Amino acid sequence: MRQAGRIVARVLEALRERAHAGITTAELDALAAKIIKQENAIPSFKGYRGYPAAICSSVNEEIVHGIPGPRRLQEGDIVSIDVGAIYKGYHGDAAITVGIGQISEEAQRLIEATAGALAEGIAQARPGNRIGDISHAIQEYAESRGFAVVREYMGHGIGRQMHEPLQVPNFGAAGHGPPLKPGLTFALEPMLNVGSWRTQVLADGWTVVTEDRKLSAHFEHTVAVTENGPEILTAL
Repeated sequence: MRQAGRIVARVLEALRERAHAGITTAELDALAAKIIKQENAIPSFKGYRGYPAAICSSVNEEIVHGIPGPRRLQEGDIVSIDVGAIYKGYHGDAAITVGIGQISEEAQRLIEATAGALAEGIAQARPGNRIGDISHAIQEYAESRGFAVVREYMGHGIGRQMHEPLQVPNFGAAGHGPPLKPGLTFALEPMLNVGSWRTQVLADGWTVVTEDRKLSAHFEHTVAVTENGPEILTAL
């Protein structure tokens, strides 16, 4: 899983560098697929329940599962890029949100808060804690900065399958839920909205947007619980 995670991290770093005004989300997808293939890995997302691409690219009010296509990124946009890769039967899964050129102060605060919420959640991924400690840390951090946490979509167990049974909500009460034990691996992925936490799915059956069409951001890491605390598997 460490190797799968490193591949995902390298792909995201390349896409971060290429995400600029004028590029299409399909071009970002093609680059991701190329790098994953060069790493002797397989895209986790392509073909999953019929999903057609190697990445999810969700722009502005799109929260998650946006399908890459001819849309060109524009100055001021924010784009959430989600990548998964399979290496020797194991999955890695991570996401970032990138600002395109000069973005609004609100968008910048949203991106920083979402990344911060993920960091707060990861810090709780240690033996002796419970899933609710992660959920509560994410929610408390996000709401203290004035943003809403998406509730319909959440973190998940990961390993030989991209989605394994464990669920990690991005909201909840500390001290509740399954206990955290060494060897447990999951993907944490807070999604924060400027407005309401409520969502809608577009007619393509995949793209999830904010109900009020306000901005959303998404960050994700695959994390392992170890005796020494959390280990981020999708970091370079």
